[in-house]
Amino acid sequence: MKLYIDGDAFPNLLKPIVLRSIERLSLPTIVVSNKKIKLGKSATPITYLIVEQGADEADHRIVEMVEEGDLVITADIPLADRIISKNAHAIDHRGELYSVDNIKQYLAMRNLMEEIRDSGEMTRGPKPFGQKDAHQFANQLHRFLTKYCK
Repeated sequence: MKLYIDGDAFPNLLKPIVLRSIERLSLPTIVVSNKKIKLGKSATPITYLIVEQGADEADHRIVEMVEEGDLVITADIPLADRIISKNAHAIDHRGELYSVDNIKQYLAMRNLMEEIRDSGEMTRGPKPFGQKDAHQFANQLHRFLTKYCK
């Protein structure tokens, strides 16, 4: 299994959590973004790919590279849907594990909210990312890696 990180909106609070997992499992990791970001120092090599600027360029690259059984960390629901369709796995920054059973529901809700915003309605965005979210992410990542990295 390889770990892919959609780096463009990756929260700093998650970097040490992911780095510990990469180190503990010697997990091959690829960070894809349209700007330079670093997770931190690691004895396990981490590949950093910088793609051209533009909407969804990092997403397209991740989809091209991901293989069945890989894990992608992303908050992008359409990307998660594409990942799930390739029989890979996706976890969002708040610890939600996307699956065949739930991704279409998340995608429908995302599209509905987008339509509401496009019609001029003011909606509240997601609550600010915090320590509780990072904790939920850490727990989900640990459960996932325990199950799939034996």
